[in-house]
Amino acid sequence: MLPFDHNRDSPGLRPLSSGRWRGESGFSLIEVLVVVIIIGILAAIALPSFLSQRRSGQDAAAMSNARSLATHVESCRASTGVFTACDTLADLGGAVELGLPWGSTAGTVEVLTAADDAYEIVAHSVSGNDFTYELDGAGTLDRTCDPPSSGACRSNGRW
Repeated sequence: MLPFDHNRDSPGLRPLSSGRWRGESGFSLIEVLVVVIIIGILAAIALPSFLSQRRSGQDAAAMSNARSLATHVESCRASTGVFTACDTLADLGGAVELGLPWGSTAGTVEVLTAADDAYEIVAHSVSGNDFTYELDGAGTLDRTCDPPSSGACRSNGRW
């Protein structure tokens, strides 16, 4: 009798003749590599699309903030008569009343300039784009963005 009995009752040991051909299953290295390569190709295709959508979403939030601040400024002017009394956070009722991120850094919005009958609002997107919402003295609205052809900013610099 051999020192080790190779039977079913001995854990961890198996006869040398057993192997993949006797019902054991698994994946070969080639099969695993093919799957990894396919996943890599799919990721390479999807990642740029995902990043583009993320940037567009950040720009959409900035444009929405610019329009919301314009509504607040217009409402303030209705009670004060001039836009110059509506160009600071305090003039607009403070941060809680305004409900918008105020400032000049990424993800914020601000009134850049104000005159009696005109104002300029700039929304700074997290993506790095700036969106300007400007009403001139004649009542003409102009919406521009910088840099053109980036994110939600069209090639003509408008939004």
